[in-house]
Amino acid sequence: MIDKKQFLDTYNMTEQDIIDAKISWDELEAIYSDYEKKEEQFRGLGKDFLDSYLYDIEKAGIHSYRYRTKNPGHLLEKIIRKRKENFEKFEHINRDNYYKYVTDLIGIRVFFLYREDWIHFHEYITSVFENNPKIYVEDRINDFDEDESHYYIAERPKVYKRAGDSRIYDKSQIEIKSDGIYRSLHYIVKYKGYYVELQGRTLFEEGWSEIDHDIVYPYYKDDEMLKDFSKLLNRLSGMADEMSSYFRKMKRLKEHKEIEEYIEE
Repeated sequence: MIDKKQFLDTYNMTEQDIIDAKISWDELEAIYSDYEKKEEQFRGLGKDFLDSYLYDIEKAGIHSYRYRTKNPGHLLEKIIRKRKENFEKFEHINRDNYYKYVTDLIGIRVFFLYREDWIHFHEYITSVFENNPKIYVEDRINDFDEDESHYYIAERPKVYKRAGDSRIYDKSQIEIKSDGIYRSLHYIVKYKGYYVELQGRTLFEEGWSEIDHDIVYPYYKDDEMLKDFSKLLNRLSGMADEMSSYFRKMKRLKEHKEIEEYIEE
């Protein structure tokens, strides 16, 4: 069981938020209880995924990774928020089907040293999982594939970029979105009957994101002062990524020049 008052205080919500979401507290409690029972199973699925596909980080084209299962309280907060934002899409979510709607119950983040290295991971993940636009999920209930042995990419891969970022993404391979200051790659993979969300970002982007989520998003996203500080930190992380890429380019140019001089000698 979850204490209602404690939940509202923790996630900076009110009774009115639940009323506006048009969902009963009893149903939210039932979702919470069912998820708690399944969380260990989800944790095992995440570990299996890592061992099967990401353990060899060089093969996967990444620097490192981490994974988690969604916090039960965060799950309820997300359901309330999503129903308020888009009731029609989430109208039928309940204790029996919430895992068909919420695609990040199992979340894995992969990290790159350099932003332009996204392409190596993209090519890898779209080679080991079926990536067919004809089977991308649109209707969360009717399009859900009950075949647990069918592993595939369930949504078109997408990247959120900040205005001014280097043009390194290929729109023929990935959907490009501009969402203010948020930066991240997103892949939703159907794996052993459930969705696994893969996020890809640089180490600098991860640092900003963790601080932003700890302080601002989503509970204090209307606080202008905190948002301004977060934007400043985001710009600094973006500059750090740009500098890292320049460092590598300079190193490669230097190595190329040294090779040419060696050949001339």
